[in-house]
Amino acid sequence: MICALASAVCFGAASVLQAVATRAIAPGTGSGVDPGLLMRVLKQWRYLAGLALDGLGFLLQIVALKHIPIYAVGAALAGSLAVTAVIATRLLHIRLSRAEWTAIAVVCAGLAMVGLAAGAEGHESGSDALKWVLLAASVALLLVGAAGGRLPDKPRALVLGLGAGLGFGVVQVAVRLIDEYALTDLLTNPATYALLIGGGGAFLLLTSALQRGSVPTATAGLVLGETIAPALVGVLWLGDETREGLGWLALLGFAVAVAGALALARFGEAPVAESSAGEAPAA
Repeated sequence: MICALASAVCFGAASVLQAVATRAIAPGTGSGVDPGLLMRVLKQWRYLAGLALDGLGFLLQIVALKHIPIYAVGAALAGSLAVTAVIATRLLHIRLSRAEWTAIAVVCAGLAMVGLAAGAEGHESGSDALKWVLLAASVALLLVGAAGGRLPDKPRALVLGLGAGLGFGVVQVAVRLIDEYALTDLLTNPATYALLIGGGGAFLLLTSALQRGSVPTATAGLVLGETIAPALVGVLWLGDETREGLGWLALLGFAVAVAGALALARFGEAPVAESSAGEAPAA
């Protein structure tokens, strides 16, 4: 659980760095899957720093997924929005309302409940059919992103954000389905390709969703996609359980943490800092 929370801190800090970098470049073609957009933001040092933090967060996430249930890791990752909000108050001089501070407290309370109730990870390895379904889902996300990128801004942000969340959810499940690390085993495991396609596709969709359109809408879709679906897969197919008699507490804590994260959805990508006195406000 410590690794899951540390991963959330890394992801939350990365969001602030990537915020300024993403909004500082010219929009792309509007396509949901736009590799050119990703290449442009990679020229921004803040985005690269954010990617480094994302990489560290991913390693910590892998450790967490190998020891605690997916639903506990998912709840912790949703809490990264609270981290983003707090960091944004320092680095971007954004003031939080009383309601937003309350939402941060709600996220922390939910995570505490999940942490207390979480048992060990499930010991089911997952069937070969599940691995192939996961790979098919990762490819389908790219197709949905390509179609969703042509929608008007508001539905576009929701579709791409939800697609990105499901892509990160694919990564969570794929980590659990990879149990052999020899090169030949990795190359013959469909979950390996699901992880690569799902993770790469999620980054493309999220970058495009956050650059144009509603940040709260995109982030709400992201939180829902990366928490609920993977948690269900973990419980129903991978044997994730809670401590004896505390199933209700885990469910309540999960719901509370996600609800608090949704209340903080506008910090999925922190807004660009306000312009200095005398300058025209940013669009």
